[in-house]
Amino acid sequence: MSFAGLLFLCAASILPDIVSVSSTAGGRELPIYCVETQKPQISISFDAAWGNEDTQTILDILAKHNVKATFFMTGGWVESYPEDVKRIFEAGHDLGNHSQNHKYMTKLSDEEKTRELMTVHNKVKELTGYDMFLFRPPYGDYDNEVVKNARKNNYYPIQWNIDSLDWKDYGADDIVKRVTENKNLGNGSIILCHNGAKYTKDALEKVITTLQEKGYEFVPVSQLIYRDNYHMNHEGRQIPDDK
Repeated sequence: MSFAGLLFLCAASILPDIVSVSSTAGGRELPIYCVETQKPQISISFDAAWGNEDTQTILDILAKHNVKATFFMTGGWVESYPEDVKRIFEAGHDLGNHSQNHKYMTKLSDEEKTRELMTVHNKVKELTGYDMFLFRPPYGDYDNEVVKNARKNNYYPIQWNIDSLDWKDYGADDIVKRVTENKNLGNGSIILCHNGAKYTKDALEKVITTLQEKGYEFVPVSQLIYRDNYHMNHEGRQIPDDK
């Protein structure tokens, strides 16, 4: 069996019934922005909604530094670059859902929300055999109903607490500083990047090495988060129930 096949079987065997887990904090349904953990672990994630020119370079840099990341992909990106999807998966990175059409999820009916999730879900399943369970709403746009719908469809909604703002094209040095000197940086942080942004590949190696020198270990989001027995605080931090 291939490494990808083993990874799929492992993920399928440990995926819990997340519908029964509450994500309510202060009367609001919240996605996961970061995680409460004593381990010096963080996650770097890439939203993939346009372009693939730099994807292989990003994968090469991640491999060089033994970093596993999470890629949140739109259905359009999956359709345009199916071989990249397979390469990401076979390299041991998380495959995450970024909706089919990158719409504002809060403006959609419940049925339309489900369609946006499950259309790309089924495409990735057909390509790789993998059932995705991490969802990042396009534009970071969510409300109670978006979170509830994601959970109903067996997805953990994932945001971030460190934004590289790489899509603004301020340059590689800005990305490095914005991530590595961020006031929110700490154990359990989730970093947002985009694989199609102009300077991401130029900044990535310095981001990784700087954070590793600070003592952080990069793990994919699927490994960072708690699958069950947790609650959320007001800032979207996922906290284990025994804390």
